[in-house]
Amino acid sequence: MELRTLRYFVAVAEELHFGRAAARLHMSQPPLSRAIKQLETEVGAALFNRSSTAVRLTPVGAVLLDEARALLDQADRVRIRLATAAGGATITVGILGDSTDPGATRMANTFRGRHPRVEVRIRETNLTDPTCGLRGGLVDVALTRGPFDETGLTVHELRADPVGALLRADDPLSRRDSLKLADLADRSWFLFPEGTDPIWQSYWNGGEPRQGPVVRAVQECRQAVLWNGTVGMTLLDHEPAEGLSVVPLIDMPPSRAVAAWNEGDTNPLIRSFVQIATAAFHE
Repeated sequence: MELRTLRYFVAVAEELHFGRAAARLHMSQPPLSRAIKQLETEVGAALFNRSSTAVRLTPVGAVLLDEARALLDQADRVRIRLATAAGGATITVGILGDSTDPGATRMANTFRGRHPRVEVRIRETNLTDPTCGLRGGLVDVALTRGPFDETGLTVHELRADPVGALLRADDPLSRRDSLKLADLADRSWFLFPEGTDPIWQSYWNGGEPRQGPVVRAVQECRQAVLWNGTVGMTLLDHEPAEGLSVVPLIDMPPSRAVAAWNEGDTNPLIRSFVQIATAAFHE
């Protein structure tokens, strides 16, 4: 069995859909289907039960999935060890805004324990680039938040966090138990600079065009609210600074914490990073 074929199999087993698996693997569906059929011939048993409405793993497929994941993980560890021995094992991680999320701290501890000789380079970016430099080749993987333009990127959701309105503590709305976007319709909102990803800008402005001061960093958002009475959105579990308050916004979808990397990048450290991130952000 080739490792490449096992990666194909794992993609289909995780997606349970040949079309989605093909898209994930950046290939067309016919060669993927042929590869799986060839693998079934090698194994001597069907790996999937296929119908017009669903794809399901067979008992043999479930066993192979466990074994394939273990083999692929081992292959990645070998590649990382070889790169480390050659002095070339590095990964550059982009982190959006302030990096105080406890999930990121758990990640750092686990990653260092698993890859003690890998050099990790951190590039902390402001709020104007939610991809943290991925498109410019400045980082290998980004620990960031959606939504943003995902063209050319692979994006893996780690966690979804509720959001709230960031207000001055003496704002009458701060005494509410919850708010809707309509309650903030006539207020000044903080904005991101021209050229910022429009999907990202729209989310943080509640899907509406707004007027207000331009900000680039988390602290600038807080200061805009404190000094000008501007409003905006923030994560509900972020501890507001003195003089500020956060009230739940009940008609806004949650903010997604994600790991993102460039499509087709086969750096095994990225795979390990995403596995560690998934576990850390669910603790």
